[in-house]
Amino acid sequence: MKFIGIDLGWKSQPSGLCCLELIDGQLELIDLDRKEAIADILTWIDTCVKSEEPAIIAVDAPTLIPNATGSRLPDKLSHKYFGKYHAGCYPANQNLPFADRTINFGLELESRGFTHAPTIEPKKIGRYQIEVFPHPAIVNLFSLERILKYKKGRINERRLELIKLHQYILEILPTLQPSLKAPKSDLFPFDFFLLPSTGAALKAVEDKLDSLICAYVAAHWWYWGEQRNLVLGDRTTGYIVIPKLVMS
Repeated sequence: MKFIGIDLGWKSQPSGLCCLELIDGQLELIDLDRKEAIADILTWIDTCVKSEEPAIIAVDAPTLIPNATGSRLPDKLSHKYFGKYHAGCYPANQNLPFADRTINFGLELESRGFTHAPTIEPKKIGRYQIEVFPHPAIVNLFSLERILKYKKGRINERRLELIKLHQYILEILPTLQPSLKAPKSDLFPFDFFLLPSTGAALKAVEDKLDSLICAYVAAHWWYWGEQRNLVLGDRTTGYIVIPKLVMS
């Protein structure tokens, strides 16, 4: 079973892409990439996941937007439950500029047999897609008191927050179930003591790490279902899958 994470660029900016595979009971990093054009992203997915091969694709973007205006139910619930962590999500409606891009991406996945899975039978082989949101996932997976603020602010502050995310991925995800096997250095080539000091270069690292979190959430959802995950919303309203808080 493969687990694909897509940190989708809501407009025309590049997207982070991650492929994990469950091998001998551990998640192994198969690929970590970044693409800009939707066509290139879909080609990457088709290369990673062959026709009829089982996989679940987790997308950080609103692929289901039933409302013409305002906010979706899962957007509102994210603020209700995760606002105190600064992890409420951006509101989505059909009149916003990104809507066609994100909705059509979900439809492209459906045309490939990846059905929406706001409910799932744990460990059942199939082809699924879900919407995810890295900020609350990171808060719960790593038992944090607030989000890691690596998206906005001064370059050095963002860099320090990305270093924390990198450390949590390497130190904590291997201790959870399913566990992430230590990535090979050629696939995870981030020397964070020499992390780029420009905004564009940091954004590239951010996109890839976000996509890895997305892929891990896909694996966590498939492995545990609702036993250890929250689902904000449903197929009708739009939904977001978030791991439950990991208790120490």
